[in-house]
Amino acid sequence: MTPSRDIARLIEIMAALRDPATGCPWDVEQDFRSIAPYTIEEAYEVADAIERDDPVDLCEELGDLLLQVVYHARMAEEAGLFAFGDVVEAITRKMIRRHPHVFGDAEARSARSAKGQWERIKAEEKAERAASKAAHGLPAPPAGLLAQVPTALPALERAVRLQAKAGTVGFDWNDPKAVLAKIREELDEIEAEIDRAPPDPEARRDELGDVLFAVANLARHLALDPEGALRQANEKFRRRFAHIERRLAETGRAPAQASLEEMETIWQEAKTAAR
Repeated sequence: MTPSRDIARLIEIMAALRDPATGCPWDVEQDFRSIAPYTIEEAYEVADAIERDDPVDLCEELGDLLLQVVYHARMAEEAGLFAFGDVVEAITRKMIRRHPHVFGDAEARSARSAKGQWERIKAEEKAERAASKAAHGLPAPPAGLLAQVPTALPALERAVRLQAKAGTVGFDWNDPKAVLAKIREELDEIEAEIDRAPPDPEARRDELGDVLFAVANLARHLALDPEGALRQANEKFRRRFAHIERRLAETGRAPAQASLEEMETIWQEAKTAAR
């Protein structure tokens, strides 16, 4: 089998990989749940390539992400649920319906009015989907404003979405410094848990979650993406620690052979050089 620019070839490859008799044993064993973590991972790989401004990696990572869609669609087809073509038809129908100002007679004089149309049509689709599920005897989706935020989102992203939804009905602060004060309050509470004896791991986890939730809220009020900010901090930490490793290697040593004080001095050196 040869490579191709045609999506049909990728679908054929996946069918071959999933063939119970002649396919790949690992691929044949997988199901929706076992593949889901890889789907999430590939989406992050795409985001990472974008963050690094690397079009070569971006092309490859988009292919990996597309493979995940084909993989799930193939498993659904085997189960008699739907096929890849149904996925394509569903998303094309959705895009056409949600953009009447492009594919229909409606007008959108600004990005804001276009988004308003999108949200209105999205709400209509949600009601239709709920009615369809009820007709098939499937459970209704959870009710309430915050139930609209997917539970499968990364925790930081979901925190921001929950806070933003609550903010649409006025449950929000108007000043980022008020959020900062909330962070200090949460830090005081986790410090109290740290001082408590005997330690209560569940209470510590609860207070730490409150701190992270408040930090995500601050990011939202500053119009910053907390996930992106944390990725940037992770990369900064990696670079500075690599500097420690290089400097110690010049003396024939590894970090495990240096004191914390020495490593901190080299860390500050890397920090100053970055400025």
